[in-house]
Amino acid sequence: MGGETRKPRREAILLTAAIGLVLSAVGILIGLWIDWFPAQGSTQADDIDTLWDVLVICSVPIFVGVTAVVLFCAREFRQKPGEEHLDGPPIHGNTKLEVVWTAIPALMLVTLCGYAAVVLSNIEEAPASGQENRVAVTGEQFTWTFEYTGADGTKFSTNQLYVEQGKSVRFDVRSKDVIHDFWVPEWRMKIDAVPGITTNYRVTPTKTGIYPVVCAELCGLGHAFMRQSAHVLPPEKYAAWMQRMTERQTAGAAPAADGAGGQTASADGKAVFTQGVGATGATACGACHALADAGTSGATGPNLDEALAGQDAAAIKASIVDPNAKITDGFGEGIMPANYAETLTPAELDALVRYIADATKK
Repeated sequence: MGGETRKPRREAILLTAAIGLVLSAVGILIGLWIDWFPAQGSTQADDIDTLWDVLVICSVPIFVGVTAVVLFCAREFRQKPGEEHLDGPPIHGNTKLEVVWTAIPALMLVTLCGYAAVVLSNIEEAPASGQENRVAVTGEQFTWTFEYTGADGTKFSTNQLYVEQGKSVRFDVRSKDVIHDFWVPEWRMKIDAVPGITTNYRVTPTKTGIYPVVCAELCGLGHAFMRQSAHVLPPEKYAAWMQRMTERQTAGAAPAADGAGGQTASADGKAVFTQGVGATGATACGACHALADAGTSGATGPNLDEALAGQDAAAIKASIVDPNAKITDGFGEGIMPANYAETLTPAELDALVRYIADATKK
């Protein structure tokens, strides 16, 4: 009887193993075929993608193996009619099995962690020449601010990130309020912005263009709107931009309002309200506020037709520049960005105030 039972069970084990091998191979091929990430935009991206592929290759057989064992046991050792009141067989003490299921996962874990540590160490190394750009990144609800230091020591800030193609840049990241996470997906690298400490990482951008800067940590009601842009410029254009921004700062101009081309947004109050000013990171008011005249229906902030009805331009401007000074009932402090005085030029700010004042009088 015992031999007759073991034979079909051995065949079931071999069949399950064969199916598992086939499914593992198919799963690995699908995992490697899927384009998980956007196009690579830094020298670090290739190593990160390779690490991801290695994890996929290791994870799929483990998932298939565990699932196969569960399904095999459910089929072979399921309760049969008449066994409802019986206990299972008292199986214990299989030393070989315990050694195998402990040693193999431990060996895989140590190997993968060691490999990941080597990759992380390599991509975080400073350039051998010691020459790299540095940008101080500050996260707050719900915007990023980037501070640069010119060749003459002049400091200036922007709400759009500008970096040089082919040059290593180190980001020193901090937060004014809650935990954020500074991330440019094309560069693959990301790091938390933690109140009270400064974290850092470095990348070397390889492709010019404009890429999204996002917060990868749920940081509050406006988290979804904490999106700005990273501009990767060729060396000559980056040098010209740095010189222009330094000169504007020295001359006392508003540097945050300048883009790579030195252009400012049109002082159209309704356009600022509905579209924002992408060049400086000023988000559209209509994304969070409802205003009938603009046709917006945002609900993150108060309905402006009700909250600002009867208020004069001075009060509206005060609410934009210092949104935490007076909070509408039902809404919390720190939700609205407090940097519109920096991200908008005086002309844009005045145009926005005039538009809202006129719209809320209707």
